[in-house]
Amino acid sequence: MLQASRYFIVQGLLALAILVTAALATPASAQDRRQNAPGDFDFYVLSLSWSPSFCEASRERGNTSRSQQVQCGGRPYSFVVHGLWPQYERGFPDYCQRPSPRLARNIMTSMLDLMPAPGLIYNEWDKHGTCSGLGQRGYFEAIRKARAAVKIPPEFLELSQPKTIAPAALEDAFIKANPGLSQSAIAVTCDRTRLSEVRICMTKDLQFRACEEIDRRACRRSTVLMPPMRGG
Repeated sequence: MLQASRYFIVQGLLALAILVTAALATPASAQDRRQNAPGDFDFYVLSLSWSPSFCEASRERGNTSRSQQVQCGGRPYSFVVHGLWPQYERGFPDYCQRPSPRLARNIMTSMLDLMPAPGLIYNEWDKHGTCSGLGQRGYFEAIRKARAAVKIPPEFLELSQPKTIAPAALEDAFIKANPGLSQSAIAVTCDRTRLSEVRICMTKDLQFRACEEIDRRACRRSTVLMPPMRGG
C-alpha cells in the first residue's frame, strides 16, 4: 500500500511539473512563432548615440576602422543616429533576412549626414532594417522622419567642455524640448562613466509612446560624463 501511495505521489508530481513547464513555455512559444518575421513587431526605438563618447571609447580600444575614422576624424558630431530598431513588447527581432539584400550604395551615402559611418549604415540595414517590413529606401526614410521628429536640446548641440549630468536631468532636457515625450518613452544608457545613448520609443507611425522594457534597461548611475565635441 505504501509503495502504491508513493507511486501515485510521484506520478502526480510529474504531471504537475509538466503543466507548470507548459504554462511557462506558452508566452515564449507565442513570441517565437513571430520571431524575426519582417514587419511583425510592436514599436520602434530611435537610438541617438553621443558621438564624443563613442569616439573616446574607440580610441581607448585602439579601434582604427574606417567607420571610426569617418565619424571621429572629421567634423564635430554631437548626437548621431545609431539606428531605428523594431521591438517587441519583450525582446526584439534581428537579422530577419539571411542573407540580407545588399544595401544600395546611393542609399547608404544619402544617410551619412545622420549616421556618419558607412559600416554602421550597412549593419543597421542588415540587423534591423530587414525586420521593419519596409524596403531599403522606405526604412531609411523612416529613420530620417523619426530623427526629424526629435529636437535635440540646444545645450547639447555645441558642447565645448566636458559635462557631468544626471541621466534624469538629461531625460528632462529632451522632454522639455519635445512636447508629447514622457519619462516612460525615453531611456539613457551609459558605460562605466560616460553617456552612451538616448533611446526614444515610437509607434510604427513615429509618435512617442511608452516602453517599459527599454526603460528598465536604462543607466542607473547617479551621473554620467558627456565628453566635449571634437575641438572642444
